[in-house]
Amino acid sequence: EVQLAESGGGLVQAGGSLRLSCAASGFTFDDYAIGWFRQAPGKEREGVSFISTNAGRTYYRGSVKGRFTISSDNAKKTVYLQMNSLKPEDTAVYYCAADPSGSGAEVRNYIHWGQGTQVTVSS
Repeated sequence: EVQLAESGGGLVQAGGSLRLSCAASGFTFDDYAIGWFRQAPGKEREGVSFISTNAGRTYYRGSVKGRFTISSDNAKKTVYLQMNSLKPEDTAVYYCAADPSGSGAEVRNYIHWGQGTQVTVSS
């Protein structure tokens, strides 16, 4: 059974940092792309970052470039999202998802999703 489990969310003041973890099981981790998405209340879900765990290729949405860093530990089957210089507008539920195509570029290819972890940034 494919499982993705997020952790590391919490409440932090603006300018602070959090590191999210996405622990994966039940599939060949190296073949997948893992993405982080977020959804704020009343807003649509948006892609934040993804990593192709095999090729190491990464992507960041413009608003988080330079502040967030995605990485993977293939031995632990875990993807991390280091979030620095957090802003109130980063407040959302953060989800990780797995794309078996390995590309990561197409949201429709993310077929496995975690339950999410809440990130709240206070001003």
